[in-house]
Order: sequence, then C-alpha cells, then structure tokens
Amino acid sequence: MKIQERTGAGAGRSAAPAGPSVGERLPTPPRERKPALAALAVLLILVGALGATMLVLQAGDRIEVVKITEEIPAGQAVTDSNTTSVMVAEDPGINYVKWSQLDALKKLKAVTTIPGGVVAVGEMFGEEAKVPEGKALVGLSLKEGQYPAGLKSGATVAAYRVGGTSRSGSSDDADGGSAGSSGSSGGDSVIVDKAVVDYVQNTKGDDLVSSTNLPVTLLVDDAQAAALTQAATNGEVALVLVPGN
Repeated sequence: MKIQERTGAGAGRSAAPAGPSVGERLPTPPRERKPALAALAVLLILVGALGATMLVLQAGDRIEVVKITEEIPAGQAVTDSNTTSVMVAEDPGINYVKWSQLDALKKLKAVTTIPGGVVAVGEMFGEEAKVPEGKALVGLSLKEGQYPAGLKSGATVAAYRVGGTSRSGSSDDADGGSAGSSGSSGGDSVIVDKAVVDYVQNTKGDDLVSSTNLPVTLLVDDAQAAALTQAATNGEVALVLVPGN
C-alpha cells in the first residue's frame, strides 16, 4: 500500500509542467545590427536623386545661342556689344541662332525693331528691314538744337518745320516781296504730329563730335513721308518729345 501511494504521488508531480513563476520574463535573443543594409538604403536614395536630376538636365540638349542685350532698330545689325551667349534647351521647333553663327548674323539686318533681353531667332533677320504696311522710314540729319537731349530709339516725337520764315524772307528781298505770304505759312508748323524714332545713333563716347549732325530715322505714315523728306533735305526739321513715351 505504501509503495503504490509513492508511485502515484510521483506520477502526479511529473505530469504537471513546471512553469515560470509570476513576474519573470523569457529571455530574448540580442538584436543583430546590419550596417550593410543601412548603407545600401542610403545608396539607393542617392542613386534615385541623381537619376531624377539627370532626367531634368537631359530633358533637352543644351545649346549655346545668341541673346540680344540692347535694342536693335529695324535695318541695323548685331554687334559684339549688343549680344551675348546663353545656354538653352534645343527645340527643333525654334530657329535659334547659334553662338557659332554670330559672324554670319552680323551681315544681316533686323527686319523689325528687336527689343533687348530676347533670344535671337532666324526670323528676326534678313537682307533688309521690313517696313509695316502704310508706313515709311525717313532719314534725318539733325544739328544740335534740332533734337531733344537723350533721344533714343522707340521714342515718340513730333516733327516741326523750322527756319522756313527766314529762308523765305531772303527770297522776298530778291523777288520784291512776292513770296511774303508763303514765307509766313512756311514758318514753324507741324509736319508730323506723332512719329516713332526707329533709329538714332549712339552719342556716347567719341562716336559724335559737336560739329557732326545726328543721324535719326523716323517711322511715319506714308502720307507724311514726302513733306518730311523735303523739310529734312532743306535742314528745316526739329524733333520734340510728345506724350506717349
């Protein structure tokens, strides 16, 4: 009887699993560090950023072209002083003038006034200037006092006939006063009330001396061209700046 009780008691103890006591935690294995994976992740980020940059830069091949730095009036040519080079994305749809073509471009004329700050394209230049329909370009040679100081291309001016009275007065003496009435009507009067200065020679530096006339080209209506040309031939034109500049 005693032997059986011991055996039963021993079997009961072995059947019950030994568990951890309350409050104890199972040990965890140490976390492994993987520096190689971290370095690979950083490398992939850098490669991705570099690839995006290359895609932006290669969106179009860059070419060196001509940029106009100063306004070029119609009929005038480019020079080393009014041009510079810039890099742009090549576009087959735009007829850029490459910087290597600058010498050839100097032989052509601006077909219309070209503002400063634009990139040159082939359509801006030709063998001669293109005058708008109904307009005419009239050249003047003005003495000091016949034009306002600081006159620039693009300015709006009025052209007056001056000196006609004194010239007709001398004619009166010779003809016995027969031209007196025409002399008074030929005095100071408006020839063109509004004209645009298409070209005026740069007076900076030593380009002009005080004894040299100032070359000016005006863009006027066809109907005004004849009277203005006649007055200019006689040296009887003076320009005045008017509102609109």
